[in-house]
Amino acid sequence: MTKTPALDDAALALLFTEARSHNGWTAEPVTDAQVRRVYALACMGPTSANCSPARFVFVRTPEGKQRLAPALSKGNLDKTMAAPVTVIAAWDRRFYDKLPTLFPHADARSWFTGSPEAAHETAFRNASLQAAYLLLAARAVGLDAGPMSGFDKAKVDAAFFEGTDWSANFLINLGHGDPAKVFGRLPRLAFDEACILA
Repeated sequence: MTKTPALDDAALALLFTEARSHNGWTAEPVTDAQVRRVYALACMGPTSANCSPARFVFVRTPEGKQRLAPALSKGNLDKTMAAPVTVIAAWDRRFYDKLPTLFPHADARSWFTGSPEAAHETAFRNASLQAAYLLLAARAVGLDAGPMSGFDKAKVDAAFFEGTDWSANFLINLGHGDPAKVFGRLPRLAFDEACILA
Protein backbone atom coordinates (compact mmCIF):
# COMPACT_ATOMS: atom_id res chain seq x y z
CA MET A 1 0.00 0.00 0.00
CA THR A 2 1.33 3.42 -0.96
CA LYS A 3 1.89 5.81 1.93
CA THR A 4 -0.05 9.07 1.72
CA PRO A 5 2.46 11.90 1.23
CA ALA A 6 2.52 14.82 3.65
CA LEU A 7 2.24 18.45 2.57
CA ASP A 8 5.38 20.53 2.88
CA ASP A 9 5.67 23.45 5.29
CA ALA A 10 4.80 26.00 2.60
CA ALA A 11 1.49 24.25 1.87
CA LEU A 12 0.72 23.92 5.58
CA ALA A 13 1.42 27.63 6.03
CA LEU A 14 -0.92 28.48 3.14
CA LEU A 15 -3.76 26.42 4.56
CA PHE A 16 -3.24 26.73 8.32
CA THR A 17 -0.29 28.24 10.14
CA GLU A 18 -0.03 31.53 8.24
CA ALA A 19 -3.60 31.67 6.93
CA ARG A 20 -5.76 34.44 8.34
CA SER A 21 -9.38 35.48 8.39
CA HIS A 22 -9.50 38.57 6.21
CA ASN A 23 -11.51 41.71 6.95
CA GLY A 24 -10.47 43.92 4.04
CA TRP A 25 -10.12 43.35 0.33
CA THR A 26 -8.19 44.59 -2.66
CA ALA A 27 -9.95 45.48 -5.90
CA GLU A 28 -8.65 42.33 -7.65
CA PRO A 29 -11.68 40.36 -8.85
CA VAL A 30 -12.57 36.72 -8.31
CA THR A 31 -13.57 35.05 -11.57
CA ASP A 32 -16.37 32.57 -12.11
CA ALA A 33 -13.70 30.08 -13.16
CA GLN A 34 -12.01 30.47 -9.76
CA VAL A 35 -15.33 29.99 -7.98
CA ARG A 36 -15.99 26.82 -9.97
CA ARG A 37 -12.50 25.53 -9.17
CA VAL A 38 -13.02 26.17 -5.46
CA TYR A 39 -16.25 24.17 -5.52
CA ALA A 40 -14.69 21.39 -7.62
CA LEU A 41 -12.11 20.89 -4.88
CA ALA A 42 -14.45 21.34 -1.92
CA CYS A 43 -17.04 18.85 -3.18
CA MET A 44 -14.42 16.09 -3.12
CA GLY A 45 -14.15 16.15 0.69
CA PRO A 46 -15.85 13.26 2.48
CA THR A 47 -19.33 13.37 4.00
CA SER A 48 -21.26 10.59 5.70
CA ALA A 49 -22.77 8.27 3.08
CA ASN A 50 -21.57 10.83 0.53
CA CYS A 51 -24.68 12.81 1.48
CA SER A 52 -23.25 16.18 0.35
CA PRO A 53 -25.95 18.39 1.91
CA ALA A 54 -24.11 21.71 1.51
CA ARG A 55 -25.42 24.27 -0.94
CA PHE A 56 -23.54 27.45 -1.80
CA VAL A 57 -24.69 30.80 -3.14
CA PHE A 58 -21.78 32.82 -4.52
CA VAL A 59 -23.01 36.40 -4.17
CA ARG A 60 -20.87 38.48 -6.54
CA THR A 61 -23.12 41.03 -8.25
CA PRO A 62 -24.15 44.44 -6.89
CA GLU A 63 -27.76 43.27 -6.97
CA GLY A 64 -26.93 40.17 -4.95
CA LYS A 65 -24.96 42.19 -2.42
CA GLN A 66 -27.90 44.58 -1.98
CA ARG A 67 -30.18 41.61 -1.25
CA LEU A 68 -27.70 40.40 1.36
CA ALA A 69 -26.95 43.76 2.98
CA PRO A 70 -30.07 44.07 5.20
CA ALA A 71 -29.20 40.78 6.90
CA LEU A 72 -25.65 41.76 7.88
CA SER A 73 -24.57 42.95 11.30
CA LYS A 74 -23.09 46.45 11.42
CA GLY A 75 -19.57 45.10 11.91
CA ASN A 76 -19.79 42.86 8.84
CA LEU A 77 -21.50 45.22 6.41
CA ASP A 78 -18.61 47.22 4.92
CA LYS A 79 -16.21 44.33 4.51
CA THR A 80 -18.90 42.18 2.93
CA MET A 81 -19.90 44.88 0.48
CA ALA A 82 -16.22 45.29 -0.45
CA ALA A 83 -15.49 41.56 -0.88
CA PRO A 84 -15.55 40.37 -4.49
CA VAL A 85 -17.60 37.31 -3.47
CA THR A 86 -19.63 36.43 -0.41
CA VAL A 87 -20.56 32.78 -0.10
CA ILE A 88 -23.77 31.86 1.67
CA ALA A 89 -22.86 28.43 3.01
CA ALA A 90 -26.21 26.69 3.33
CA TRP A 91 -27.64 23.24 3.79
CA ASP A 92 -30.47 21.39 2.09
CA ARG A 93 -33.12 19.95 4.42
CA ARG A 94 -34.05 17.45 1.69
CA PHE A 95 -30.47 16.46 0.88
CA TYR A 96 -31.57 12.83 1.01
CA ASP A 97 -33.43 13.18 -2.30
CA LYS A 98 -30.00 13.15 -3.98
CA LEU A 99 -28.87 9.97 -2.22
CA PRO A 100 -30.06 7.53 -4.92
CA THR A 101 -27.44 9.17 -7.15
CA LEU A 102 -24.81 9.95 -4.53
CA PHE A 103 -24.98 6.65 -2.63
CA PRO A 104 -26.48 4.17 -5.12
CA HIS A 105 -25.43 0.92 -3.49
CA ALA A 106 -27.97 1.18 -0.62
CA ASP A 107 -31.37 2.71 0.02
CA ALA A 108 -29.80 5.56 2.00
CA ARG A 109 -32.72 7.89 1.35
CA SER A 110 -34.95 5.78 3.61
CA TRP A 111 -32.53 6.30 6.50
CA PHE A 112 -33.66 9.92 6.73
CA THR A 113 -37.20 10.22 5.35
CA GLY A 114 -38.68 8.73 8.53
CA SER A 115 -36.53 10.65 10.99
CA PRO A 116 -36.53 14.45 10.78
CA GLU A 117 -34.09 14.57 13.71
CA ALA A 118 -31.54 12.32 11.97
CA ALA A 119 -31.97 14.24 8.72
CA HIS A 120 -31.43 17.61 10.42
CA GLU A 121 -28.40 16.47 12.38
CA THR A 122 -26.80 14.79 9.37
CA ALA A 123 -27.46 17.73 7.06
CA PHE A 124 -26.22 20.42 9.40
CA ARG A 125 -23.11 18.51 10.50
CA ASN A 126 -22.01 17.50 7.02
CA ALA A 127 -22.84 20.85 5.42
CA SER A 128 -20.70 22.58 8.05
CA LEU A 129 -17.90 20.18 7.20
CA GLN A 130 -18.28 20.93 3.50
CA ALA A 131 -18.22 24.67 4.13
CA ALA A 132 -14.90 24.21 5.94
CA TYR A 133 -13.62 22.29 2.92
CA LEU A 134 -14.68 25.23 0.75
CA LEU A 135 -12.75 27.67 2.91
CA LEU A 136 -9.59 25.54 2.64
CA ALA A 137 -10.13 25.04 -1.10
CA ALA A 138 -10.27 28.81 -1.55
CA ARG A 139 -6.96 29.19 0.27
CA ALA A 140 -5.47 26.34 -1.77
CA VAL A 141 -6.17 28.15 -5.06
CA GLY A 142 -4.76 31.47 -3.89
CA LEU A 143 -7.82 33.24 -2.54
CA ASP A 144 -8.24 34.69 0.93
CA ALA A 145 -11.28 34.00 3.07
CA GLY A 146 -13.16 35.59 5.93
CA PRO A 147 -15.84 33.38 7.51
CA MET A 148 -18.58 35.15 9.47
CA SER A 149 -21.52 34.44 11.73
CA GLY A 150 -22.76 38.02 12.19
CA PHE A 151 -25.96 38.02 10.15
CA ASP A 152 -29.69 37.51 10.47
CA LYS A 153 -30.32 33.98 9.24
CA ALA A 154 -34.06 34.49 8.80
CA LYS A 155 -33.45 37.49 6.54
CA VAL A 156 -30.92 35.59 4.42
CA ASP A 157 -33.28 32.67 4.08
CA ALA A 158 -36.13 34.99 3.08
CA ALA A 159 -34.00 36.87 0.54
CA PHE A 160 -32.32 33.88 -1.09
CA PHE A 161 -34.12 30.64 -0.19
CA GLU A 162 -37.83 31.45 -0.08
CA GLY A 163 -39.78 28.44 -1.38
CA THR A 164 -36.77 26.09 -1.20
CA ASP A 165 -35.46 23.55 1.30
CA TRP A 166 -32.18 25.40 1.70
CA SER A 167 -31.21 27.23 4.89
CA ALA A 168 -28.22 29.48 5.63
CA ASN A 169 -25.47 28.31 7.98
CA PHE A 170 -22.75 30.98 7.79
CA LEU A 171 -21.08 33.39 5.37
CA ILE A 172 -17.60 33.40 3.83
CA ASN A 173 -16.12 36.45 2.12
CA LEU A 174 -13.69 35.54 -0.66
CA GLY A 175 -11.16 37.62 -2.55
CA HIS A 176 -7.63 38.92 -2.25
CA GLY A 177 -7.15 40.19 1.25
CA ASP A 178 -5.69 43.55 2.20
CA PRO A 179 -2.84 42.72 4.64
CA ALA A 180 -3.21 46.12 6.32
CA LYS A 181 -6.68 45.12 7.57
CA VAL A 182 -5.76 41.79 9.14
CA PHE A 183 -6.15 41.69 12.91
CA GLY A 184 -3.37 40.37 15.12
CA ARG A 185 -3.46 36.60 15.53
CA LEU A 186 -5.43 35.52 18.56
CA PRO A 187 -4.40 32.66 20.87
CA ARG A 188 -5.40 29.05 20.34
CA LEU A 189 -6.01 26.41 22.97
CA ALA A 190 -3.08 24.15 23.74
CA PHE A 191 -3.37 20.44 23.01
CA ASP A 192 -3.88 19.55 26.67
CA GLU A 193 -6.69 22.11 26.99
CA ALA A 194 -8.66 20.85 23.98
CA CYS A 195 -7.70 17.23 23.52
CA ILE A 196 -7.76 13.93 25.39
CA LEU A 197 -5.73 10.86 24.45
CA ALA A 198 -7.95 7.90 25.30
